This record gives sequence, structure tokens and C-alpha cells, in this order.
Amino acid sequence: MIEISEMWNAQIAAYCLMTNHYHLLVHTPDGNLSRCMRHLNSLYTQRFNRRHGYDGPLFRGRYKTILVSDDSYLLQLVRYIHRNPLRAGMVSEMQKYLWSSYKGYLSYAKKWDWIHKDAIFNMITAKKRGRMKAFIAFMQQEDTPEVVRLFSKRNLPSLFGPESFISQIRERYYLKKNSYEVPESRQLAPEPDAIIDAVCRYYKVDFDDLLISRRGFFNTPRNVAIYLLRHLRGDDLNSIREIFLINTYSTVSSIVQKTGRLKTKDKKIRKDIQMLKNRIVGSPSF
Repeated sequence: MIEISEMWNAQIAAYCLMTNHYHLLVHTPDGNLSRCMRHLNSLYTQRFNRRHGYDGPLFRGRYKTILVSDDSYLLQLVRYIHRNPLRAGMVSEMQKYLWSSYKGYLSYAKKWDWIHKDAIFNMITAKKRGRMKAFIAFMQQEDTPEVVRLFSKRNLPSLFGPESFISQIRERYYLKKNSYEVPESRQLAPEPDAIIDAVCRYYKVDFDDLLISRRGFFNTPRNVAIYLLRHLRGDDLNSIREIFLINTYSTVSSIVQKTGRLKTKDKKIRKDIQMLKNRIVGSPSF
């Protein structure tokens, strides 16, 4: 980590290496996060494999990024990252864990100067005197429900902050850019549960109502939900088929196409879809 800090101007504020994953809180003023992470993961894999006599990839899949809005949310993440070993029951005190940056915060040794901790100290207190005590007191507090909810989700959201921040980022990078101009904007797509929940609330139905399928019956809430999953997320037909317990993916394709045609002819369907898009995109849970 020291190497990517020096080579790529990556300002690392916190890290914690766990048994099957790691957390890294980093600021990249030069906009080179992908380059930093590629260097870090490949270099660590090479050294790990060489030391332990292994070969091949060490990490599964691409890293997951979360864009953080401001100081208060950033501090929540600093605390959450350092409390990881404590929550997992690996240590009784944070400072006893060897594989995190917490011990660096408690040390005045120059070897820890690469940790971007002054900025974190200043967020907690502007006073130089007593800032270590204030930092420790902050770290001893329990994690907020907000950050616990964030990491309890099966698919981590790409944004962490207030609703105004989430709406602004999605408007700028998801709605206007979409995946055509900025491939990374695909990560900002709403979660399937957020789309389904919005449709259920809009039409005042339950999820079970979305599973109803009868010959000759156009289930508007169900078909609109399927259409939105396809067009807002770009989900493949088979994934949508599994959610709605549909027998074949060709049926899903037919529903998407039929709903799209109705959207151009039926003002009510067109209005429903547009209102749902606005609600989903502006939702802090998406």
C-alpha cells in the first residue's frame, strides 16, 4: 500500500485486511483509482503466491467501489473499517489487530506518515491538542445504523451519502451518461429490489401479484417491473425470468417488447413508466 501511495498519489486514510477480504479507504486526486487497484492487487498476489508457493489469481472478481459524499460519512467508514476485527471477534481491542491502519493512527512514528490521518483527525476536531484522545473516543463508539445497513446488503450500493448527494451523482453520471459513454456508470444502476418495491408501491400491489400470469391477461404492474429491470439495469432475460418464476426467457423478451410497444401508444402506460423512473432514480435506496 505504501507503494501505491507513493507511485500513484493515492491518499490512503484507512485499511483493514481480513481473512477473506480487505477494506481500503482511499482518495485519488489524479482520478486513477483503477490503476492503483490493479497495481495493488497484482503486486500483492505475486508476493503472496511467491511466499506461499501458490499460483494463479488470489482475488475473486473485480473490486467494489463506494463513492462517499462528505466528512460525516467518511468518518463512519473509518470507524467501520477499523472495528471490523472487533465485530468479528478476532480481537478484544482494535489496537491489538496487526493488519489494519488503526495502530498507525495511535503511533507518532514516521513510518506511518504515509497514512493520510491528519485529514481524519481534523474532521473530528480542529484542535491539535487532544486530538488523539478525541479520535480514540470516536472510534470507541458503536457503528451507526446507516453504515451497518450499507454493508449488510448483499450487493453493496455504489454511493454512500444523503439523498441529495445520491440524486446528484445519479443525475450526472447514470441518467445522462448511461453505460454507453461511461461504462462505469452501470454500477450506479438501481438494485432489482428497489425497482420491484417502487412498482409495488406505485400500483399498490404485493410482490405475489407480480407473479400472476394468465393467458389473455396483461398484468400491468408485473410487465412494467420486467420492462424497467431490463431498461434501467440491463439485466439479462434469464435473471429476470428467475425473479418472476417465468418458464422461458423468450417469454420475458416478449413481455419487454410488448410493454415497449404499449409505451408508445398508451398514454397511461407511458406516464406510469416515466413516473416510476423518476421515483426510482431519485430514491436513496437505489
